[in-house]
Amino acid sequence: MTPLELLAPAKNLACGMAAVDHGADAVYIGAQRFGARVAAGNSVEDIRQLCDYAHPYGVRVYVTVNTIIYDEELEETEQLIRQLEEIGVDAILVQDMGVLRMDIPPIALHASTQTDNRTAGKVRWLRDLGFQRVVLARELSVSEIAAIHQEVPDMPLEVFVHGALCVSYSGLCYASQYCFGRSANRGACAQFCRMRFDLLDADGNELEHQRHLLSLKDMNLSDHLEELIEAGATSFKIEGRLKEVSYVKNVVAAYSQRLDAVIARHPDRYCRASQGHCTYSFTPNLNKTFNRGFTTYFLHGRQPDIFSPDTPKAMGEYVGYVKEIRRDSFNVAGTASFANGDGLCFINKERELEGFRVNRAEGNRLYPHEMPRHLHAGMALYRNNDQDFERQLSRQSGERKIPWVMRLRATDDGFALSADGVEVSITCEHQQAEKPQRENIIRQLSRLGGTPYECSRVEMPDDFRYFIPSSMLAELRRRLVEGAASAPRRCRLRPSEVPPSTPGGAAFTGQRYGLPYLYNIANHQARAFYEGQGLPDVTPAFETHRPKGDVLLMQCRHCLRYSLGCCVRNGGGRPQWKEPLFLRLGDGRRFRLDFDCKHCQMNVYAAD
Repeated sequence: MTPLELLAPAKNLACGMAAVDHGADAVYIGAQRFGARVAAGNSVEDIRQLCDYAHPYGVRVYVTVNTIIYDEELEETEQLIRQLEEIGVDAILVQDMGVLRMDIPPIALHASTQTDNRTAGKVRWLRDLGFQRVVLARELSVSEIAAIHQEVPDMPLEVFVHGALCVSYSGLCYASQYCFGRSANRGACAQFCRMRFDLLDADGNELEHQRHLLSLKDMNLSDHLEELIEAGATSFKIEGRLKEVSYVKNVVAAYSQRLDAVIARHPDRYCRASQGHCTYSFTPNLNKTFNRGFTTYFLHGRQPDIFSPDTPKAMGEYVGYVKEIRRDSFNVAGTASFANGDGLCFINKERELEGFRVNRAEGNRLYPHEMPRHLHAGMALYRNNDQDFERQLSRQSGERKIPWVMRLRATDDGFALSADGVEVSITCEHQQAEKPQRENIIRQLSRLGGTPYECSRVEMPDDFRYFIPSSMLAELRRRLVEGAASAPRRCRLRPSEVPPSTPGGAAFTGQRYGLPYLYNIANHQARAFYEGQGLPDVTPAFETHRPKGDVLLMQCRHCLRYSLGCCVRNGGGRPQWKEPLFLRLGDGRRFRLDFDCKHCQMNVYAAD
């Protein structure tokens, strides 16, 4: 039976605990440094508390150590990994291959999506290096995932299923570093891809004016989990380590229910990777939390509607269209209900997002605090802040319990109680009961409130006729809960010695373009690692030595030629422009677009 893992993001301890409560099988969280979201750091003590909270459910905790590392940070990184292993972390996510040459304890290593994992060859190479899991590139289709699994069936595959999308293959975006001195490989992305650009042709003609041409919609594969499972994926990752706790609660609950539904259809083939069932005080709805509109991205190959050129901000759920406007109010044609304080938005005639707050709602008649100037009848209306829904999520909204079958039996010198593979005992004189004790025993042992457990039933031998004081029953129950909580849950899969990789196998990341800085070598340990792999040109990372000449900043599967209806591979119309095309920021800086049709890829180069 194959265990399936729902992997949730945690900005902080509260988000991590909420993820556990709402159905996650694993949580990924950043430490104070070296995680790919510099604004989402947590103390080792908070991560320890999360491990203590998660492990009784069999929920694993993974820590992101997936930035590139500078020489002066190597010792600190090694110390951090040692601390993480000591507190019970189940695995760390890694980008920098210098980690493989550190003196670290046997903790499981996962290859972050920052290592650009899009081919079977790369996945096989990482397996041979000793990685226990690979996080695949977001851009892969279900058929590409299946092909990787077929070629490397013994490597567990983690795939993204929900949340924000980077337009460049992860780990290979240098635009933020190039333009603003903020490295995406160091967790400080300035979100270059969410900015406005003009699109120019080779003659300087403006084809598009100030649009968000690189801003993608958010991924939503909630209706396609079974396809991914059949393809060989076993871990399903929700993006969002900068998101607040309400986002985590809603999205995790929604995907947990979807995953349970798949398992219910195939109970002999799949199971959850952790224990416990969840109950919710709300109905999960993915449309009600932050999203830029949804896309399945490349799940079934290239699709026309994957980007959001009008705005990089949250649109939310469609709630109807504006029917009639008065001086201080308007009404909405649709079935949605509204509340005072709701946040609504629309795309105006200038193709810009405008938002406003509802001051008072009387049915479908809405009174904004201030009437939006550009709102007109017939416009589509979206809600990006649902006050009633947010109020539900602000309270205790999920509870997770592990059902226990508790078994009580007599021993030679007392009694033993067991559940979930754990048994405890007490020394106690055997006293024959004068009247039936079963109901009292069941009542006392079932008092598991405030613990992760609930009693589904208590089993005793048919001839069990003993009197046990309530205090003794409470002591047995307490010891059983403590014993279950301390049972080991961590995976220790990484061998103490890393096996050698395939000679020359390192040449999967940047060889295609002859740009060795794509290996992101930022320290002497990483340099020695790649030298040992036979890399012919061990060039420093972009962040440490800015390359000269034709500088590749992004590799994107998103293609503007395709989006504008002029794809030469898919029967698009003949372009009316002269190439090369250029993106231009508002400050005048330009970036050349190169359309690599052989590999179905758009590359972004520095032009100025």
